[in-house]
Amino acid sequence: MIRDALAALRARRGRTVLAALGVLAASLVVGTSVTVGYSLATGFERSAERAQLPDVIARFPEQRLRRIDARVSALPNLETRSYRFEALNEDVSGNGHYTGKGAVTTVFEGRRGYTVVDGRDVRDGESGAVVVERGVAREWDLHVGDELSVEEHGTLRVSGIAVSPDNVAFPLASTARVYVSRAEHGGRVRPNVALLWLNDPDKADVTLAQARAVTFGLGKLQFITRTGVEILLSQAAGIVISLLVAFSLVALVAAGTMLAASAHAEVQRRLTGLGVQRALGFGPGRIAAQQAVEATLLAVPAAALGITLGALLVARPAAELLAALNELGPGPTGIAVPLVLSTAGVVALVVAAATWPAWRAARRPPIEILRGGDLARKPRGRARRRGESSGPLGHKSHPNEPAGRGSGLFALGVRFATAARGRWFAAVATIAVCAGVVTLMLALASLLERLREDPGTVGKRYQLAVQLDPSLIPDAERLPGVRDVGERYSIDAADSFRLGEPIRLVAYPGDHTRFENPPLAEGRRIQRPNEVEVGVGMADALGLKPGSTLAAQIPDGGEIRFKVAGIVRALENDGRIAWIQPDKLLATRPDLNPQVVVRLDSNSNAAAVTEGLVELGAELQPVGAAQTDNAAFLAVLAAVLRGVGLAVGLVCLYALVQALTVTARERRGAVALLRATGADAPTVGLVLAGAAVAVAVPAAIAGVVLELAIFGPAVSRLAASFASLPLGASVGQIALVIGGLLLLAALATLLVARRVMREPIIAGLREE
Repeated sequence: MIRDALAALRARRGRTVLAALGVLAASLVVGTSVTVGYSLATGFERSAERAQLPDVIARFPEQRLRRIDARVSALPNLETRSYRFEALNEDVSGNGHYTGKGAVTTVFEGRRGYTVVDGRDVRDGESGAVVVERGVAREWDLHVGDELSVEEHGTLRVSGIAVSPDNVAFPLASTARVYVSRAEHGGRVRPNVALLWLNDPDKADVTLAQARAVTFGLGKLQFITRTGVEILLSQAAGIVISLLVAFSLVALVAAGTMLAASAHAEVQRRLTGLGVQRALGFGPGRIAAQQAVEATLLAVPAAALGITLGALLVARPAAELLAALNELGPGPTGIAVPLVLSTAGVVALVVAAATWPAWRAARRPPIEILRGGDLARKPRGRARRRGESSGPLGHKSHPNEPAGRGSGLFALGVRFATAARGRWFAAVATIAVCAGVVTLMLALASLLERLREDPGTVGKRYQLAVQLDPSLIPDAERLPGVRDVGERYSIDAADSFRLGEPIRLVAYPGDHTRFENPPLAEGRRIQRPNEVEVGVGMADALGLKPGSTLAAQIPDGGEIRFKVAGIVRALENDGRIAWIQPDKLLATRPDLNPQVVVRLDSNSNAAAVTEGLVELGAELQPVGAAQTDNAAFLAVLAAVLRGVGLAVGLVCLYALVQALTVTARERRGAVALLRATGADAPTVGLVLAGAAVAVAVPAAIAGVVLELAIFGPAVSRLAASFASLPLGASVGQIALVIGGLLLLAALATLLVARRVMREPIIAGLREE
């Protein structure tokens, strides 16, 4: 059977190559999507395991090691612990670079909480050596053996380069982290950070509750869990990563649709051959098995090559993206398993899509199969109108007649493409999915730009934030262009019942919707000081609903409780955010200073307002959007999107070329007759252009509908179910997609027309 399958594939070499190219093109999308999606989705957990990231990080004022260890070692559920001394805002320089925001961490004996990816770690008792965070090493071009100048420690030699996934890498994070041993201080240094590893991380709340009790009197104490670390990372780029992973999943589904449609169309084209086989006595099972073997022989090398090329295309940009997040890539061995599984999935999909319709067709009587070929024929009665006979080309005017010649030839091409309804629908479906993914990419790029620059994306209605004496707020309100001014309090806290769950409280006197207006998902707005609106992310994590009680543990301030009035869709802080009135918060923490936020009129001059605020003595502060504006990170992100977009664009081009090639092959007799009557290359090109447009235009429209109705909402839900992400395409983006498809249609027409014109006319006339 394998020998017969190979012979059949060789006999129709042209179609075999075309089908293999289709599998390769779709597999290219699969390879890029799997590589990007898997690498980013598993990056944090993989890096945390490699680095032995602690389950809890505790920060406190400097304490004697013996005193703090006596309290920490008594905690329940504790597996092991280690300590650090962290000095911030230190001067660090090396290789011609300098920063005054160095984080110099002195590591004590025990687990480090980071992994060394090049060189070696600093040894206990060793002086003169330093381990540099990978982001600093990449940005400053530092290598093992280079010298680094560190404040108070002098010139140290780089012994290793490390990755610690408890924060994003420099310069995405402003601090440049380096690690030294206790010997740099002569052993006379007190810890201010404790790293805790638990026997059962799921019971971290018990450990944290006990920790707050036994460490009373140590001063300001802050805890952060692995969950908290993930949320902190999301403030830098988490939503971007979630969007990329969700986009990869949609592209993966799209590639599967393309493969299924292409394989099904190939079987439709071979219905006549299947009918002949049935007439010769082959049973449905034998025909289906033969089809399965042929599909397997074709799909295995094409899928393997396409997935490998796709993985290579985005491997470097994905690795750069992970490096910016201080995470580790899966490596060749780690990514091999999902790629092999993807190859098997592509092959299985191609085989199923080819075998199932072949088996269904083969169960019908041979004469019915032969009559039910792919090409539908028009009744002869419809070919005559008002006594005029249509020629063999299927249109009533002679090709050499000048009147309406162009439109007639174009319409002829449209009829050529749409005569085979099943194949035309498969081609439109394939290209529509491609167009939908490309439209989604454009909408995604636009959203990322807004997330970077527009605070309104996260529900903020104010444009400026400053530090200003509250007594000067009336003066700020009188500035030209200012619509509203208010006080904003913000504090990071923890849920009292689940101390491992970080939350953020935002308080405004009066109606907070004047300045922050996240969409209400359930319940109502707050009206009293004892009420709270919580984000969907917080509600899901803590099991809250309208009427529930939120108990918040305030750092250095005890506990405050609120009744949940409503649940809102908020993007900031992964949706783990709540809006309150400040009465209870200020009663607990009267030392909190508010940020003054300024909402501008729609046509106001922001620069002029800023200048007026500065004259009042205001200090400008950044208004947080939802992602970083780091140029290097955004460049890497663009490279990833370009890689996936290139793969999808190639699939679009292939699908158009395939549709035109098959149309030209099946209508080669009519095209040859057209050429025999004097048609030149532009004339044939006009016919093929009609066929291309008949596929491209409906596909473009269907693709836009797919993005607006399915792809956009799906990615929004997958990336951030706790918020509303505007992923609908704009009019300009829709026009760009349609124009791009028409351009690809023109390119496909040119390629196929050149091939058709090289074929001898007599070869085509034999088929007519």
